[in-house]
Amino acid sequence: MSAEIVNLRQFRKASRRAEKERQAAINREKFGRTKGNKLAQSKERKRDERNLDGAHLDQSKPGRDDDTP
Repeated sequence: MSAEIVNLRQFRKASRRAEKERQAAINREKFGRTKGNKLAQSKERKRDERNLDGAHLDQSKPGRDDDTP
């Protein structure tokens, strides 16, 4: 009957790596976004900025008094 010899330091390191990978997988699921989601959100933000910029009133029109309401 021969038992497999195990280096405890390597075993501990492997178990820590496995735990970190498990936590990383949980975090990816919880906080991660796909490339498609990031791209869609970026396009939506740019579109919203363009719409907002187009809705600004031009305050520098000639003949306009700043004192009048």
